[in-house]
Amino acid sequence: MSGKLAPQYNTLKYMKSFDFAGKKVLIRVDFNVPQDKDLKVTDNTRITAAMPTITKVLQAGGTAVLMSHLGRPKGERQDHMSLSHLVSEVEALSGAKVHFSSECVGDVAKALVAQAGAGEIVLLENLRFHNEEEAGDEAFAKELAELSDIYLNDAFGTAHRAHASTAVIAQFFADENKGFGELMSAEVESISKALGSDKSTTVAIIGGAKVSSKIGVIVNMLEKVGTVVIGGGMGFTFVKAMGGSVGTSLVEDDKLELAKSLIEKAEALGCNLLIPVDTLITKDFADQPAERVCAIGEIPEGYMGLDNGPESIACVKESLASAKTIIWNGPMGVFEFENYAGGTKAVAESVAQATANGAFSLIGGGDSVAAVNQFGYADKVSYISTGGGAMLEFLEGKTLPGVAALS
Repeated sequence: MSGKLAPQYNTLKYMKSFDFAGKKVLIRVDFNVPQDKDLKVTDNTRITAAMPTITKVLQAGGTAVLMSHLGRPKGERQDHMSLSHLVSEVEALSGAKVHFSSECVGDVAKALVAQAGAGEIVLLENLRFHNEEEAGDEAFAKELAELSDIYLNDAFGTAHRAHASTAVIAQFFADENKGFGELMSAEVESISKALGSDKSTTVAIIGGAKVSSKIGVIVNMLEKVGTVVIGGGMGFTFVKAMGGSVGTSLVEDDKLELAKSLIEKAEALGCNLLIPVDTLITKDFADQPAERVCAIGEIPEGYMGLDNGPESIACVKESLASAKTIIWNGPMGVFEFENYAGGTKAVAESVAQATANGAFSLIGGGDSVAAVNQFGYADKVSYISTGGGAMLEFLEGKTLPGVAALS
């Protein structure tokens, strides 16, 4: 089923079937962006990611009505979390007139949406100034729906939340008047394609600090892929579970039995579980040269491992050389430290090389995305997901409320 949508998402409605001319189009975007002390946007990636959908609506003669959350105001109106501070950024990226509504529902919002013309944008105030948003309140969702003719969800980063604007709202639109934006379509297609690829030639690289945060992903990957590469701090929990000595390396002692069971599960399923075999060790968690390379199960007391050693790097490279599909979530070491970035950089290089050779590569999770950007490989992989938590839940095999609502 390579290249097809996962079974539960095979009835999705795509943007190409909509006529936006003269229509008010309500788009759930993810504008939860970082800002500096002067409230200027410091990273506009999420806003840029929504532009293809917004532009398509505007160019087709529609009015784009944008709704998003920003921060965690917990139902209280707070000026530093107002979307009014994003108006200039949205105008600069879209080239369109942006009207800001100080309310996201009610008469103020309705009046502003009604007067906005074709090819213009209305940016609604922060949805989370209302507790009803996160509570998934139907009445609040209905009020939002009344602002428009068509509803598009283009916020993959919040698709795993059953909030009013991401899941509940869909019921108030006829099937022909609701669907995914371009970003959501690409996200669901890309992840479904990766999960639906041939098992024997698919490699999942799962890194990060803790096994506990990736349990569901690892379990699902053991069933769906031929090779699972374990990296980062979580590797030491697996090593200790096998009887190795890991010094002061990061370990979840309460997850040792779980790690053992995952090793046994991999063997039973015929999945190749690659656990690091060597590591760079040091006494202090600091960006200073490693004292030496050490077998990962023989780390002396007082020392910790902070990155894959050369043998582990070679094993990962070998596993990726013949891969046709690659899923990467999480770093191999403390790549923020230059002295311990080698393992993660080697993965980025190998993924890029495999992609050049025809493999489909999917990168997701903040650290993995940061790594491919840091090492200059962002344009050399097939797809970079914008949703950390949403992608993790998708990879776990969970149904995402924001996606299911439009299926």
